[in-house]
Amino acid sequence: MLDAIKAFFGTSMAPDPQQESVPEREIRLAACALLLELAHADEEFTDDEAQHLEGAIRRQYGLDHDQAAELIALAEKERANAVDLWQFTKLIKANYSLGQKMVLVEVMWGLVYSDGELSSKEQYVMRKVCKLLDIAPGYLADVRRRLHAETGEAPESPAGRID
Repeated sequence: MLDAIKAFFGTSMAPDPQQESVPEREIRLAACALLLELAHADEEFTDDEAQHLEGAIRRQYGLDHDQAAELIALAEKERANAVDLWQFTKLIKANYSLGQKMVLVEVMWGLVYSDGELSSKEQYVMRKVCKLLDIAPGYLADVRRRLHAETGEAPESPAGRID
């Protein structure tokens, strides 16, 4: 029995030696699913958030409206079936450069503030994703301050503290 368990974990969790890289489509799907998770964090996916998400997806990946809508629909299915965020952050962490991760964080902050509010749940998901992606908390705070400087708002969190 112990040998069967070892064999299962040895084959199930070992990387596939024939798969050298993850298809770009899978990485895009993971990034979009993270953005959707963030948009749904406060249990309200507003029209402003939907427009911001589609615009960001189109700009970042050079997609037209139909391609972006298809990616968002597929990512929504993946997000709804996901047990946690790790499966998405794992792909991004392994395949995005630090610069690409930083751009993703900037898109995430833009999405969070697209409806004009930051909920404690959105803030929690932002911190969790950044931790899973190994993004330094200082960078997260810098992006947030820069965003607030552009909009002219004070960078306070729902708890009243500055990140």
